[in-house]
Amino acid sequence: MLALIANTISAADYITDAGAIVKKADWKTMQTITVTMDEFAYEPDGLKLNAGQPYKIVIKNKGKVKHYFTAPEFFKAIATRKIQSNKDGEIKAPYFTAIELMVDGQLDLYFVPVKKGSYPVFCTVDGHRDQGMEGMLTIK
Repeated sequence: MLALIANTISAADYITDAGAIVKKADWKTMQTITVTMDEFAYEPDGLKLNAGQPYKIVIKNKGKVKHYFTAPEFFKAIATRKIQSNKDGEIKAPYFTAIELMVDGQLDLYFVPVKKGSYPVFCTVDGHRDQGMEGMLTIK
């Protein structure tokens, strides 16, 4: 159903006080955004997020094959609270580089944006990015 891809990564590359940021955030003000993956696109293909604002991104795969939500630099710029599958449980892993979703899969990513900038998101299935499956995540 789901997989997190964690390369050999150093915690120093990520937000070091993520736990404190997540704990301090007012989750009652959380904004929810849905991103749908299909052949060969993200909808929407860009997000503009406010630093310090808690978010939940609902990531859905409506395609005919598995897809990835790969954004290594973005994941280093956010304080992750958790990734949740409504059917299978939740993952509380602060360090990862990609989310893999099988056909009809859905995951909810809870986080607080921290480092301002623009970060690419793309699918790492062979040929998908070349066919346009990429977008931009901007923290302002």
